[in-house]
Amino acid sequence: MASSPKKYNSDFKVKVALEAIKGQKTLNEISSEYGVHTTQITQWKKQVLDELPQIFARNGHERAKSEEALIANLYQEIGQLKVELDFLKKKSLVFPVEQKRLLIEPEHPHLSIVRQCELLGLARSSYYYEPVPESEEDLLLMRLLDEQYTRTPFYGKRKMVTFLAEQGYQVDRKRVRRLMQRMGLETIYPKPRLSRPGEPSVRYPYLLRGVSITSQDHVWSSDITYIRLARGFVYLVAIIDWFSRYVLAWELSTTLDTGFCVDTLDRALGAGQPKIFNTDQGVQFTSHEFTTRLLRSNIRISWDGRGRALDNVFVERLWRSVKYEEVYLKDYQTVSEARSGLTHYFQFYNHERYHQSLDYKTPFVVYRSKHSS
Repeated sequence: MASSPKKYNSDFKVKVALEAIKGQKTLNEISSEYGVHTTQITQWKKQVLDELPQIFARNGHERAKSEEALIANLYQEIGQLKVELDFLKKKSLVFPVEQKRLLIEPEHPHLSIVRQCELLGLARSSYYYEPVPESEEDLLLMRLLDEQYTRTPFYGKRKMVTFLAEQGYQVDRKRVRRLMQRMGLETIYPKPRLSRPGEPSVRYPYLLRGVSITSQDHVWSSDITYIRLARGFVYLVAIIDWFSRYVLAWELSTTLDTGFCVDTLDRALGAGQPKIFNTDQGVQFTSHEFTTRLLRSNIRISWDGRGRALDNVFVERLWRSVKYEEVYLKDYQTVSEARSGLTHYFQFYNHERYHQSLDYKTPFVVYRSKHSS
């Protein structure tokens, strides 16, 4: 029989959610400190961020508040997300189990957990199941997979299993697949186009095949990569100009959500605007929030083919440079170390690192020279 879920009061939820929002600790570190699973932390963080705009809207205008007053207000707001049942009935069929778990509201005033599970098509046992946070061995395996993937992004699960066996780790393909999915890694090779539930209703073609990139702001692209830490990991998103290799904006996040990608896009668009914006088909880049910002600015959207990371080749080259020249050498211990180290590295990359493909000029010189010509 499944055990009853733990009950947490609102004070505790706010405290944990604010730790996640601050982004100074990995989810693994917060999980160990407070004894809460990373999935639950991600849910509380999302609830806080979703509710904040409504708090200010109800207040009529933004008032100056002390930190204590803001937190007190948050106490009253958390746990009150209202789910439109018709929407859930329609969408639940295409949500993976993990997303359905996040939609459950244990403190819903009118719907029991049993009824919510029925509406979502989620087994109660799946909701109550508490997956174990990443173990020390999993974190080590992820470090090894990250390094090997950077060297050989065309290795599939079988070859990764063989590679790990040569390092002394007997790991099956299911575990390798789970870890690579957790890291956001996808093998680079053409795959059959299969019908997959949950895909966006509007699709955009790959627009760059055979296209000659002759100027800055012709094509921008973006991607997300995994950055390892001593105890856990974070995700890095960057936006790069294809012609100059100039990194227009970047950001770190302890959770693989859409918000930090949208914030990075907003910063990049504050400095310029491309004709075409290319990404893979990850949920962050195919989200309504992300694509709406591009369409609003009359930017043409280009999506890589399924399983073809080389369609976004310049970002893949950027990730190799970042990892070999910075991440693997520095071996960051904390989120703040990663943020500080990457701040210095991208400054170096844009303004000091010479590129053979740019006739040994820096990305900044090439990007700005075109702007001023």
